[in-house]
Amino acid sequence: MKENTISGKVIGAAIEVHKQLGPGLLEKTYQHCLFHELRRRGISVRKEVPLPVVYKGEKLDLGYRIDLLVGDKVIVEVKAVEALAPIHTAQVLTYLKLKEKKLGLLINFNTLLLKNGIQRVLNGYIQPSELKD
Repeated sequence: MKENTISGKVIGAAIEVHKQLGPGLLEKTYQHCLFHELRRRGISVRKEVPLPVVYKGEKLDLGYRIDLLVGDKVIVEVKAVEALAPIHTAQVLTYLKLKEKKLGLLINFNTLLLKNGIQRVLNGYIQPSELKD
């Protein structure tokens, strides 16, 4: 599957999780439920994927983890915060760079309408989301 197809499937699964749970829970809850929902739908997904930092050519395992890696192509960072901040986008951009991936999704489940909590991050910049009002 291509990145855009995968991201559409992730967003659909995230909407289902949000419908079932609503806002107000911990990030780990949404991460595990989204992982479960993606697997239920037959989508290849891994959670808590180690992300070493490469510093001056040396890989250093510093404990960073990608929340979800879907189809080995799309990085999903799950949040449950009052509002997304620029540092959250920067985090996804850095993860994309370190893992050499093209597309990331930043999903904040702590919103009344999930579509307002989704950002697509692509090749070092935020792609205007088709889901934004």
